[in-house]
Amino acid sequence: MDMEIIRLDGRGENARDMCASCGMNPAEFRCQDCDDTQLYCGTCSLVNHARSPTHRMQQWNGVFFEVASLKMLGLQVQLGHPIGQQCILLQPAFNNDFVLIDMNGIHEIGLDFCRCETSETHVKQLLRYGWFPSTSTDPRTAAMFRLLNFYQILSFESKALAYEFYHSLDRYDGFMRMVREWWHLTMLKRFGCGHDPSSVDGTSQGKCVVLCPACPQPGKNLPDGWQTAMKAKWWLYAVFLAIDANFRLKRRNVSSDQTDPSLSKGWAYFVEEKDYKAFLAEHLADAQEKSTCSSHNAVNMADTKQSQGLAATGVGTVDCARHNFKQPNGVGDLQKGEKYINMDYLFFSTLRGMQLEMLNVSYNIACQWHKNLWARMKSFPQSHSLNYVTKIIRFFVPKFHLPAHIAKCQTVFSFNFTQFVGQTDGEAPERGWSNINPVASSTKAMGPGCRLDTLDDHFGDWNWKKTVGLGASLLHKMRDALTEKAEHELVFEEFDAAITPQHRSVWLVEMKTWEENPNDTLIPNPLEAKTMAIMQAGVRLKLAELEGEELQRGIDSSLHPEVLPSILIASGIDLEEEQCRLGNIAESMGQHATDMQKGSLMRMRNSLCHRIDIWRCAQAHDALEELRQCLRIHCSLLTFKREWMRGQGANTRGQNTLAHVHRKRTACVKRYRSVWIALNALATIMKKKDWEGRLQELADGHIKPLVDPFATGEGRHHVSWIWMMDGVDCGDEGDNDGVQIEWCKSRARALQWLEEVELLREEMCRVLQFFAWHGAWLADHFRVLWTPFLSPEGLIDAPPQLSKHSLPNLMIPDIP
Repeated sequence: MDMEIIRLDGRGENARDMCASCGMNPAEFRCQDCDDTQLYCGTCSLVNHARSPTHRMQQWNGVFFEVASLKMLGLQVQLGHPIGQQCILLQPAFNNDFVLIDMNGIHEIGLDFCRCETSETHVKQLLRYGWFPSTSTDPRTAAMFRLLNFYQILSFESKALAYEFYHSLDRYDGFMRMVREWWHLTMLKRFGCGHDPSSVDGTSQGKCVVLCPACPQPGKNLPDGWQTAMKAKWWLYAVFLAIDANFRLKRRNVSSDQTDPSLSKGWAYFVEEKDYKAFLAEHLADAQEKSTCSSHNAVNMADTKQSQGLAATGVGTVDCARHNFKQPNGVGDLQKGEKYINMDYLFFSTLRGMQLEMLNVSYNIACQWHKNLWARMKSFPQSHSLNYVTKIIRFFVPKFHLPAHIAKCQTVFSFNFTQFVGQTDGEAPERGWSNINPVASSTKAMGPGCRLDTLDDHFGDWNWKKTVGLGASLLHKMRDALTEKAEHELVFEEFDAAITPQHRSVWLVEMKTWEENPNDTLIPNPLEAKTMAIMQAGVRLKLAELEGEELQRGIDSSLHPEVLPSILIASGIDLEEEQCRLGNIAESMGQHATDMQKGSLMRMRNSLCHRIDIWRCAQAHDALEELRQCLRIHCSLLTFKREWMRGQGANTRGQNTLAHVHRKRTACVKRYRSVWIALNALATIMKKKDWEGRLQELADGHIKPLVDPFATGEGRHHVSWIWMMDGVDCGDEGDNDGVQIEWCKSRARALQWLEEVELLREEMCRVLQFFAWHGAWLADHFRVLWTPFLSPEGLIDAPPQLSKHSLPNLMIPDIP
């Protein structure tokens, strides 16, 4: 193989001296880009490359191949005329020096412009040839359309820097200008702005945005009269927004808006810079409110955020919280951290022109940010105001960020326990940062306009990819939701069946009352503990009580906590004597016992097995009850230790107590497992498949507390079977408090998975309706724009309405 590669460094099979085409002239030239290794003369090489002026040539000098060019051979590209036709009034490029950038490098081109009476400007002649000029006056450099398109896709996928793409170019600045202009023009073309009768200047703010097809878009994917239809299930038409900031996307204080303005004017994802900065300048003296929740640095340190040498410390964004789409005019620069004034402006800019009746807003500091939001709105222009009184607006903290908040926020602002949000988690912006962060290293050194246009283009690519993958994404979510819905409904049914009717009715009323008025401080929150967490002294008292009960019972032999030891001992003796008596009877019967005798013996054996069964089941229930007590104590002590214990001495005592509880828990587990082995042996004799009270094998994964303050993933949490035993809510007030909280959570999880299925089904329908609307819009837009130029026969018809069968990747299952 090496020999074959080396052969290509020489003349190879082209040892003859004459041209492979004409056979008359010396064969000196070959092309590196043609699929042809033969050698040709200069004249034939020009004929072969009349339509490929950027191919790279090599010339044989008698010893080796050296670099040559088509311009050196005399190739002249004539613009304004068909290939091969010469203009009688041609005008060579300035100083016959024109550079064309293509996929394979930089090329000096012999170029002639047309000066005929009907000729267009030099810029238009280049564009019609598929070459993009670097300037609009007297262009001397151009780039092939295919190169600009290739780099745009490359930057989306690999976040490659333009400098890295062409790191050795001496025309880097010109290339960057062409890239920016190309991105901007293709954006305008895709949204029909370039051919609009009102011209490009008539483009409205936020028009050049890839909208989320699954979110409610009145006039696009909602039926006529949707406001009336929503009265039945109004929550299906809610808008979900997520607010966040990214401090990786900084920008150094280089250049200025005057030197490097943005080509866009708020037409896409970034807000219009001039109005935005003017508004911020008017409110520089506004004091930032301090957080009354946890010490959120985003709030309390906004004024002290390190900004030396930076024009922007990051960007704030508003996203679709369920499908992760960047919103129109929902992105803007931050100057000093995550200040309310910046985020308010982005929030209200996104809502402009949005028709909504219900809004769910997710923000990691929503508990503090929302307090005076409507008071701050009064200082905004009328275009940025919202009639919030007539709307249903709810605020949430994303699920991952919620544990950092105080206990009150963890229920009031939780997605987990609020109705009509499905399994929304509010973390959508975080998932998008991994895609955009790789461009931070290049955009931080850009001027303001170049950076804004670059990020706008990348956000558009992100939204487009989300649109393309929406069918598969929603289908995957629906399959998962249907599975989870069935599992959580079954779990709640089992849990609910273990609760006494008296508790069930009371808890249900409390939960429904709170769900309807979650912000009313006079209504008790059933998800918050009503009793104080057990302290270290209480732990020792509980342990002493458990040990005292063991001593009284003769260690783990009671049938029931209320059975006296004397009765217990007598019952055990009776069972032992019964076993001996049956053994004697079986021996005395011998080998020739009658069928009646055998039947009588079998009945006595079954009776004894049943009594032993009851004895063993009672032992199992006792072991489980002690295990549950240990788990409650362990969880309470961990919470107390985390919040209140400080210093080495206190922590050492806490660790010792935890170790004691752990030993008790281990002993309970061993005792239950030994009883379970005995129960299985009895099951073989008695041919019994299940046990009273739903006893099961105890695996390590089943040994977990009922209410775990350190647990994550609330939406997929499953209650262990040890907490779903009959009578689990018959303990004291503190124990029942935890059972009630988990019963309410289990109910909320089952309802939310049902809501998630309904939301997904509605979103699937909206996607189909949006695509149908968009197809009709494109057809109508094309008809209006091109009617003056096309004959009636040339007009296209509007596309047929789409159905779910038109998009095989977006199937809408029925809800069971």
